[in-house]
Amino acid sequence: MPPSSGPRLSGMQKQVLNLYRGFLRAARSKSAEDRPKIESIVFVEFRHNAKQVDRKNFIYIGYLLHRGKKQLDQLKSLDTISLSSFDLGLPQTKHTKH
Repeated sequence: MPPSSGPRLSGMQKQVLNLYRGFLRAARSKSAEDRPKIESIVFVEFRHNAKQVDRKNFIYIGYLLHRGKKQLDQLKSLDTISLSSFDLGLPQTKHTKH
């Protein structure tokens, strides 16, 4: 076997990366004015979740993946021209299982 180019990713990590790539691909199909805004929102959301969500909270990560796939489907729609984000003002704590 050839040497790997990096650490092996779990199935869930692969799903997250595929979702991120899907958003970036969908952004390319939007207007030149909307593309940077969409890419910025996607980057900020993924970075925020990477920092705030406990990596072992598989249930919550699964929920975020499900929600992200629905949002990606909406973004892929020809009727959707842009993407928006809003801050609910929730506390900046790690989401953990109880």
